[in-house]
Amino acid sequence: MQTQSRNSLNIKVTPFKQKLSDTLTKQGISILQINLGKRCNLACTHCHVEAGPKRTEELSPEICEQLIELIYKFPEIKIVDLTGGAPEMNYGFKPLVEAARKTGKQVIVRSNLTIYFEDGFADLPEYFAKHKLRIVASLPCYLADNVDKMRGTGVFDNSIKALQWLNRLGYGKKPDLILDLVYNPLLPTSEKFSLAPEQTNLEKDYKVFLQEHFEIVFNNLFTITNLPVGRTKMHLERKKLYSSYLQFLELHFNPSTVEHLMCRDQLSIDYLGNVYDCDFNQMMNLPAKTRNGETLTVTKLLEAGSLDLISEIQTAAYCYGCTAGCGSSCSGALV
Repeated sequence: MQTQSRNSLNIKVTPFKQKLSDTLTKQGISILQINLGKRCNLACTHCHVEAGPKRTEELSPEICEQLIELIYKFPEIKIVDLTGGAPEMNYGFKPLVEAARKTGKQVIVRSNLTIYFEDGFADLPEYFAKHKLRIVASLPCYLADNVDKMRGTGVFDNSIKALQWLNRLGYGKKPDLILDLVYNPLLPTSEKFSLAPEQTNLEKDYKVFLQEHFEIVFNNLFTITNLPVGRTKMHLERKKLYSSYLQFLELHFNPSTVEHLMCRDQLSIDYLGNVYDCDFNQMMNLPAKTRNGETLTVTKLLEAGSLDLISEIQTAAYCYGCTAGCGSSCSGALV
């Protein structure tokens, strides 16, 4: 009853901007993160994209062609980061991979691993190896029960089989076949909130467990905070924990994370060709703005012949998730 009464109050959270000592601005853009759509073979409980098997939104041929033009036009883009949904299921995945590789860019595919066992996708591991894609794979825990609670029954077993398959191809072993894993905490069911464990130590635990039990090797573990966006936000609201979770994140704000935030050197593009500062802003429909206050699209970037049109990064309360403790980004801890 005490938790209920606390959460019925309007808990105040300081506007994120007020925590900053200076305006949050872009550095030089080197990463293009593209969300190809919401189609996915899974419907994970923590998914901030709210992706799933029943979603149909995906990249169009027209936007795909614009993105390929963008990849060719701007050599300062060093990394093309493909996400979804399951990016492999959505239109344009392979054309974008091949355009990026032809121009010498690193390609990251954010894979749920289980997609390889769906009809029509069994060629993916070999395709990834052929094009030397860096795989960032979700494995939110090394214990089966925790993974299946978050991602669905049987997901852990298929994930293990997929990782063994990738190892056989040289992933995690050869220097040009990088295999990274992602840890997400379980969603909270009470106000006993916690941040992700220290990344380096947890990585050691993952490596020992997966090697001893499954003979699996991988390169890096990324710990990512569950931001109160998408299904995570819905879960927190159902449990009457949303406001208190935001307050918890604010209390753990770490100013040393700010200079390393992923929004500073990347553009996030949705399947409609709209531009955002990060994937979380994309899901909350908070578009990037030009110096004149106009919303940005891929078309405008191409017309301007520049990626540097954003004067100030758009922020919201959920930005506390990226700046709490050791910080959180698409590449794990920030400090």
